[in-house]
Amino acid sequence: MDRAQKQELVDNLKRVFSETQVVVVTQNSGLTVAQVTELRRQMRAAGASFKVAKNRLVSLALEGTPYASLKPFFKGPTGIAYANDPVAAAKVAVEFAKKNEKFVVIGGAMGETVLNAEGVKALATLPSLDELRGKIIGLLNAPATKVAGVVQAPAGQLARVLNAYATKG
Repeated sequence: MDRAQKQELVDNLKRVFSETQVVVVTQNSGLTVAQVTELRRQMRAAGASFKVAKNRLVSLALEGTPYASLKPFFKGPTGIAYANDPVAAAKVAVEFAKKNEKFVVIGGAMGETVLNAEGVKALATLPSLDELRGKIIGLLNAPATKVAGVVQAPAGQLARVLNAYATKG
């Protein structure tokens, strides 16, 4: 990698760190290319991304961003997972770590709030943004369905009474 490519990578990472909602730092010693590819595929499916970069370049990119306090996490073979959904990256990283012992979640951050490994695991247990939206829509639709049923019930009863009188007489 020449100097221009390194500068471009640092600029891209700096843009990611300034725009993203959550960053999860992982240690991935001994993962095969197939395993990393599978992890990236799972991240993309959840709306997140995973990147492996040199620690020095990541440290340069962290300067001046809300995630600058993550610098101590970047020792050894590390990777970063990030997403705009505060739960997506953490959820995929924690699930992948459960299945693969060579992949370890070591920490992360939401904005300026630094999370240890347990904090990231707790974040992963929360429902995602899409799940919350679905629950809210379900709660909003339930009363409307009940109101429609109650409004239709008297008309149905009146129609049955009139039908009974018509068939009787």
